[in-house]
Amino acid sequence: MLLELHIHNLAIIEDISLNFNNGMTVLTGETGAGKSIIIDAVSLLSGGRGSADFVRHGVNKCILEGHFTMPNNQELIQLFEQEAIEIDPKRLIIQREIYQNGRSVCRVNGSIVTIATLKNIGSYLIDIHGQNEHQELMQNENHIYLLDHFGKEKVTSLLNEYQRVYQQYKETLKQYNEWQEKEQEIAQKIDILRFQTNEIEEAHLLLDEEEELEEEERRLTNFQNIMEALTMSYQVLQEGEPSVIEMLGIAMDEMKDVADVDQALEDISETLSNSFYQLQEVASEIYRQLDQQEYDENRLNEIASRLNLIQQLKRKYGNSIPEILDFYENAKRELSLIVDGSKSITELGEQLNNLKEELYIKGKQLSKERRVVAKELEQAIHEQLEALYMDKVVFVVEFKDDFDELSVDSASKMGLDSVEFYISTNPGEPLKPLTRIASGGELSRMMLAMKTIFAQAQGITSIIFDEIDTGVSGRVAQAIAEKIYSISLYSQVLCITHLPQVAAIANNHLYVRKEIIDDKTTTEASILSENERVEELARMLSGSETTKAAVQAAMELRENAKTIKS
Repeated sequence: MLLELHIHNLAIIEDISLNFNNGMTVLTGETGAGKSIIIDAVSLLSGGRGSADFVRHGVNKCILEGHFTMPNNQELIQLFEQEAIEIDPKRLIIQREIYQNGRSVCRVNGSIVTIATLKNIGSYLIDIHGQNEHQELMQNENHIYLLDHFGKEKVTSLLNEYQRVYQQYKETLKQYNEWQEKEQEIAQKIDILRFQTNEIEEAHLLLDEEEELEEEERRLTNFQNIMEALTMSYQVLQEGEPSVIEMLGIAMDEMKDVADVDQALEDISETLSNSFYQLQEVASEIYRQLDQQEYDENRLNEIASRLNLIQQLKRKYGNSIPEILDFYENAKRELSLIVDGSKSITELGEQLNNLKEELYIKGKQLSKERRVVAKELEQAIHEQLEALYMDKVVFVVEFKDDFDELSVDSASKMGLDSVEFYISTNPGEPLKPLTRIASGGELSRMMLAMKTIFAQAQGITSIIFDEIDTGVSGRVAQAIAEKIYSISLYSQVLCITHLPQVAAIANNHLYVRKEIIDDKTTTEASILSENERVEELARMLSGSETTKAAVQAAMELRENAKTIKS
């Protein structure tokens, strides 16, 4: 509910502050006095499009401020928490500044917000209806929401169940489609990994194999040189006349005889003795090596082939055998994961089919109940239209698909249905979408009938009607007045009107006038007393000159309004 409105330098309004009450408040005054500018201010505070044209001539910016009661709406509270806006459970303050350069600054409870956020917040607070501006009712995508609001006691639990399954279905479908899109890529990846792991497996690599093969290759390649060196060395050490070892043995024996004479001679004797025995061991090892030497050309070829294979694998999978084996283990793990995943795609498909079937069942249950609610809504709208002297109008909730033709292929968050309101305004005319209605008077009454039905369900705290009663008079005008008042029983209503019947039934009457002070035009507004209301009603009835008959008629309108409200 709108509590206070402060306007500074908006169009012809220099400075004005207004307090509002609950129930129905009408705004009347001469054409051009600034009534619509007040509504524009509320629209701007609820996220309406602003421009430099709104700024009063000769000033830098206009400043708007609105105080509202904070709706007890969980979605709005979550929005505040998401945007880090301070929550006051009693009051919501919106401020907006529009500059001459077109820049706009918006604040909610002191926090700066974007226009988009302000518009989102405003949708919970204000619903503005002009003769050609009808928001929810005139946007066919909202008709299914309005239908569900009307039948919320019957529909809500079914819709919640459907949406739970729908969320699971969408998530599973996304996963399944991602697998399907990557199927060829995954198959290629599996082929590559299998080839790589098979190639490494078939090589039967050992950790130190390469070094051992290279050493063996060096021995076989240098076989002749090794044999010659070993043979010559053995001959010198053991087969000479005399041999090196024999000569060393004679020297060793000679020095042993004098070793105890002097320490230096003992050291020489010991060194000769150690050398003798070491050379004997060397000669034995040379003999053993000579006995083991064997040249095998086939083995040399095998080694060359094996080393070549290892080099090929190193070029592909790593700089050493340990790195190749690490690559092999990683490839095996990746292959296992992908293969297991490929198996899970079958399970995912089965899960998707189960969810699709469950979604279809839930969607059909929801649609069945919706179609019952639709008939109830049609009946309720017809009753409202009859009271507005539109008893010949046919109103139908049109479902795009027949019940038996519903399919999960058309599923959305709201169900399997696509809903739009259709009407025929005259007998014999075909049904047409509500959004295409052209007649202002008919459209006003149709919209009022719907607002009467939906006002309580929608939960919007303030509804503004900007001259929606244009094009009607007489008994229709009285019927419209009563309908607008009935809406004010559920939501605060602000109404700009030229109809005395509408003005008479309001709880509060705000008179807007234009004044010229110091060659500058400005707008003023004031709440009328009972006597002032009668005078204003008389003016609305008679025009520029107020007659006694007009005053009497105005008094009768007031009395009649009091009787209706009581």
